[in-house]
This record gives sequence, C-alpha cells and structure tokens, in this order.
Amino acid sequence: MAAPTIPAQDIPALPSVELTARPDDLFNIDAALTEEERSIRDTMRAFVNERVLPIIGDCYVEGRFPKELIPEMAELGVLGATLPEEYGCAGLSSVAYGLIMQELERGDSGIRSFASVQGALVMYPIYAFGSEAQRREWLPKMAKGEVIGCFGLTEPDYGSNPSGMITRARQQADGSWVLNGAKMWITNGSMAHVAVVWAKTGDSDDASSIRGFIVPTNTPGFTARDQKGKLSLKASDTSELVFQDVRLPADAVLPNSGGLKSPLMCLTQARYGISWGVLGAALACFEEATAYSKSRVMFGRPIGGFQIQQVRLADMLTEITKGQLVALHLGRLRDAGNFTPTQVSLAKRNNVDIATNIAREARRLLGGNGILAEYASMRHMANLESVYTYEGTHDVHSLILGQAITGLNAFS
Repeated sequence: MAAPTIPAQDIPALPSVELTARPDDLFNIDAALTEEERSIRDTMRAFVNERVLPIIGDCYVEGRFPKELIPEMAELGVLGATLPEEYGCAGLSSVAYGLIMQELERGDSGIRSFASVQGALVMYPIYAFGSEAQRREWLPKMAKGEVIGCFGLTEPDYGSNPSGMITRARQQADGSWVLNGAKMWITNGSMAHVAVVWAKTGDSDDASSIRGFIVPTNTPGFTARDQKGKLSLKASDTSELVFQDVRLPADAVLPNSGGLKSPLMCLTQARYGISWGVLGAALACFEEATAYSKSRVMFGRPIGGFQIQQVRLADMLTEITKGQLVALHLGRLRDAGNFTPTQVSLAKRNNVDIATNIAREARRLLGGNGILAEYASMRHMANLESVYTYEGTHDVHSLILGQAITGLNAFS
C-alpha cells in the first residue's frame, strides 16, 4: 500500500534556528569557565589579534621568530604561568594556562611553542627537580623573559626512543661535570641563554643514569646551529645543539632528577599545553573558512550556500567542540591533581589530529587563495604537521593508549 502524500502547502514550516552561543562555541563552553579564566583568555586573544596576527605571515615567510614579542608576553604572565608567584610567576590554574596556549597558537604554533618550551620544558624541571638556589637564580629571570631557555632531550638518532640517548656527562674528581653529545630539533636553541640538557651519567648505558643539567649557552664547547630547510614552524627558532667537552660546575645538575621519568614528566606538562594550543589553530582555520565561505561568490552565490562546504564547516565545528570538552575536563583534572600521562596522551593525540584535519579542509575550502601567506590555514596546516610529530608522535601516543587498554607493551 502506497504511503499517503501530504500537500506541500500543509507541511509546517521548520522553525528558524538561533544559536544561543557563538558559532565557534555551540555548547556554550564559556559558561564552564570562571570569570578570571575568561578574562585571561580575552586578554590573550586581544594580544594575538593586535600584536601577532599583523606580523606573523611575514615572519613565517622570512623564517624568523618575532623576538620583539617576548617582553610583552612576559608582562602578560605567559612564561611559567602555572608556577608559584614567589618565583615571579603568575600562579594560574591549569585551565587558564591552557586558554593562554590556545590563544597563542591561534596566532601561530611557533609562538605557542616558544612559551611552552620556556615554561613547561625549562622552568618546570628547574622548579620540580632543581635546588632552591637554582629556582631562585633562574625562574624569576625566565618569567620576565630576561633569560630564554631550551630543552635538550631529542637526539639526531633518538627521537621516539629517548632512552637510547648517547649524550654523556661524566663527573670529574673535583665534582665538576664534562658534557659531550648532541641534541636535535631544539626549539629556542639559537636564542637561548640556558639549556636544560638530559644526559646519561658515568659509564652506565642504562636509562636510570639519566640526569638533567642546567647549561648556560655561553659555556665553552656549547654550539647551537640553526636548522635549515624547514617547511613547517618557519616562525620558530629550531636548532641542533652540540656539546664538545663542555665543563660544568658540580651544582649544574638538577639534584632531584633521575632516570627517564624526569624528562618524561616535563613532556607531560608540554603535551597538556599542546592539547589546548592546537585548538587555537583549529579555531583560526574554522573562523577563516567560515568568513571566506560567506564572502566568496561562485556560480552566483556564496560558496557557504553549497552543501559540500556546509558539511566541511559542520565537521570542523563538531571536532573543535569535542576537543574543547576534552581539554577543559583534562584541565580540571590537572588542577585537582588527578590527571595521568595516559589521559594527556589521549588529549594530545586526538586534538592534534583533529586540528591537522581541520586545517587541511579549511585550506581546501579556500581554493587557490588558500596557498597565499595572507591566509592562515596553510601556515597552520604546515605547522601542525610538526606538532603531530613532536612531543610524542601520533603513533607513539596510540601505543601508550593501546598499552593502557590491553595491558600489553607494544614498544618492544
């Protein structure tokens, strides 16, 4: 029996759809933030809009990091933002810090990487593993941006397997240390005043011998070489570090560091910031694609009126919203002292993946214009390919999650 037909004039009109929140915040996540967190986010957004976006395209093309922004970032409390105020830091919540990372990466991954390395990978290990004297000496100056730091863990032949590092620190009869080796893909390396370097000690090749060292970059035997030929993170300072008989005083070692666990704890801090930061890149691409879809006319109407582009935008917004909820909940767990490295792996893996896909789809929506430096999506797309790899590759985080699920170690 055929289904009855309904005359077109009798079909009720669909109600108009009104968004109760911004199009980029469909679930009104703003309401889950404190007033202070929203204020910090808005302050950083204004900084990025006014100081970063007008210059970052040129910086990317020229292959230079905008060092002139460092004093302003320090003044805003960006550097080591979650560390205690007694060391000149802002003492912010994890969620507030995440929002800072989000807004900086809305500008460029290289800007966020600078702040992330300074705070999570240099200031954090000095705070967590250093002596009180080391904290007092370095942290206030780093919070002010007077001293720039870099983090030396990855080596030319040891990326995903840092336990295989060959950089070696040997203690001398007078208690001093002599450091030899090399590190690769080091953010801030060429402009750093100090490096936190991880090395095996003594004659043991076991990862348990790994210790952290504070190495001033003007120490004889220390060399930083710019990484040439990058097609990603071009507005970031990336270097190779070489140590040739670098002699360090006895108190250069971070006394509470020991084994691979120490640098991995630093990476957990950085990965947390990345899980927020990449959402900023995703939002920048989504907003650019949305605006372009409304203004670009093809076949007599805006391309945003075509179904294929609306599906693209709907997919972008859906993934951004899911990523925001993951990052926010992870931040609340971190502030409560309940978060785990496995949770951070899930957030980093998911959010970088969705941001990378969003940047690619935004570039495609922009058509030929999408390859121009005046648009942000392809710059973000190229940057995110590096973020997809560093601080634990996508595949490594997959195996971390796989081990948590099955209880079986697939690394060896």
